[in-house]
Amino acid sequence: MELPDLKMAGYRINEYQLVLKPHEELWNRLKKIRGEFAETYQVPLPKNNKPHITVVRFYAFEMNEERIMQRINTIAMGFAPFKIELKDFGSFPSHTIFINVLSKLPIKKLSVALKDVQLLMKPGKELKPHFIDDAFISVGSKLKPWQYEKGWLEYSHRHFTGRFIADHMLLLKRNANTKLAFQIARRFDFQNLPVITRQGALFA
Repeated sequence: MELPDLKMAGYRINEYQLVLKPHEELWNRLKKIRGEFAETYQVPLPKNNKPHITVVRFYAFEMNEERIMQRINTIAMGFAPFKIELKDFGSFPSHTIFINVLSKLPIKKLSVALKDVQLLMKPGKELKPHFIDDAFISVGSKLKPWQYEKGWLEYSHRHFTGRFIADHMLLLKRNANTKLAFQIARRFDFQNLPVITRQGALFA
């Protein structure tokens, strides 16, 4: 995606991902699967081979970052931790193979709640936020036809199970122009707090 050149105007745009990260043991299992797939089918691994479930991807002006974080934190405070179940593999013909996320409803509710922040999550009309409706964990993406066909022939018959409690989200960021590896900007804990408490935190 081409970004508008706003350097001359003195603005800096960052790329962000809001994600759910599995616990370490499951995270390492997922990382191993991705590594094996990449080696077998000659697929470049992402700069950060850190498996996660993406809830929303967006671009934003850096000057809006603190406001965005405050709004996300207030939303996260109102959510209770929830269980996420993973099972077997799926695909998007003919370019992506992934691990199925069975627990779609709580992630969908979270995604819908975060749409309250979407006006801050775009530096221009052409850079709208992407809220994930169908959660998954990628094994290989942007595959060539032969990589997809051979990979899916194998992985459609493979089995995988895993589960974890999502008790927080991570906001990842990177400079939208340099495209370096994502870094963790902030953690947001799910605290299941009532609305009044959350409003107090927002306006404190």
